[in-house]
Amino acid sequence: MAKTLRLILGDQLNPQHSWFTETREEVVYLMLEMRQETDYVRHHVQKVLAFFQSMRNFAEELTKKGHRVCYLRIDDPKNRQCLEKNIGDLIDREQFDRFEYQLPDEYRLDQQLQRICKQLPIKTACFDTEHFLTDRMAVKRFFSGKKTYLMESFYRSMRQEFGVLMQGKKPQGGEWNFDKENRNAFREEVSVPDFPSFERDLGSLLQSIHNAGVQTLGEVDPSRFPWPCSRQESLTVLDHFLTELLPHFGRYQDAMHTAEPFLFHSRLSFALNSKMLHPLEVIRAAQDCLEKDPETYGLPQVEGFIRQILGWREFMRGIYWAKMPDYAQMNFFGHKRALPSFFWDGNTKMNCLKHAIGQSLEHAYAHHIQRLMVTGNFALLAGIDPDEVDQWYLGIYIDAIEWVEITNTRGMSQFADGGIVGTKPYVSSANYIDKMSNYCGSCHYSKTKKTGDKACPFNSLYWAFYERNREKLENNPRIGFVYNTLSKMKQKDEILKQANTYLSNLDDL
Repeated sequence: MAKTLRLILGDQLNPQHSWFTETREEVVYLMLEMRQETDYVRHHVQKVLAFFQSMRNFAEELTKKGHRVCYLRIDDPKNRQCLEKNIGDLIDREQFDRFEYQLPDEYRLDQQLQRICKQLPIKTACFDTEHFLTDRMAVKRFFSGKKTYLMESFYRSMRQEFGVLMQGKKPQGGEWNFDKENRNAFREEVSVPDFPSFERDLGSLLQSIHNAGVQTLGEVDPSRFPWPCSRQESLTVLDHFLTELLPHFGRYQDAMHTAEPFLFHSRLSFALNSKMLHPLEVIRAAQDCLEKDPETYGLPQVEGFIRQILGWREFMRGIYWAKMPDYAQMNFFGHKRALPSFFWDGNTKMNCLKHAIGQSLEHAYAHHIQRLMVTGNFALLAGIDPDEVDQWYLGIYIDAIEWVEITNTRGMSQFADGGIVGTKPYVSSANYIDKMSNYCGSCHYSKTKKTGDKACPFNSLYWAFYERNREKLENNPRIGFVYNTLSKMKQKDEILKQANTYLSNLDDL
């Protein structure tokens, strides 16, 4: 039998993969902690810790099951800190006859591994990760010949294909989507249960990361590291979500609150994106809860959660592979402003941004509305270069891997793709943020003022955004009302002047 080297990337920690159904003496699994992967953007320290600890736990589990593992730590003197050099060195040193890998989820790594395989003097092969419910090009095939990719139609087809929340050929409850029931502001009398804690101290790993010269951002207490770093811990988080949080999830999934950074969100995205959990097992588990206790859970709660995984997650990955590499260069509005300095420290008088960014720095996490309608909303209204927006989101969030990050930021959040993902820009004035949060009540700025001292920047920037992009947007049928309002607005000149003042002084807001 050929002596085979099999590569496992840091987001391919799937213990149920067919590779592991049997142990073979001639197969060695290679896992690498590399500066190549820590340095392409500046990552949150919790993100680096979570990936490395999860990789180490996965390697340990493989070894316990009898598999041969070659694991290079970030501070190993033999570590060349580059995928190509590490693979080449090991193949030369151990005289492997064959190299195999699982298809990467990032275009960057996909291209790199194809180049490596062309250069290797041995046989090579690639395999599916056996994780996603669709193949890379499924979304492209589904929307063949269409300019706009509508998630809702794709989501409905997925519901039918996998028999999720269906009654025959019709959706359970008679509706495909309960999004209108998922928009409640948080009521403080509803208590949020404590999150499971894991007994471990990652202080030595943190020291190794720093000693290796890795530059990170954000905060961490290594003695109380909160993220699941093994399949067993991921299952614990899943069980906590299903029993404690899911009954309230859908109702409050869009809510934001200064005292509750997580609310009823599952915090499963890292476990899913690193493949410690399979999406279908999570979907089935949520559906089982509804079937066993429909009164406690309720269809809108469960459908709202399942839609994010069965619909949105698969949809965004499909767009990524349908549109890369051109997608990473799209800049529909031609935005070129630099990201304000407060995105790196949270030091701003805008309370919504202070909390959303501060929470991100503290926890490596913000939920989808904080990302879309606070930080993303501001970046779009302010005309920030989507390259800088991408790098910030990709670095700061623990669940951010390019296939899911760039389609959400450059597409959904920044409308830089010109409408491939979303049918209109997702921007708002202070009114929406006030409706869905308690941020505005204690803000330095006034949520009701468009101009003058302490006028909320979102209010004037909102109208200025539409005014300067009139040529690109006024024929969009979903936002015609905006331009009708603009044409009748008596204060327009003052509002645009206020916006220009703010745009000239973004770092001071």
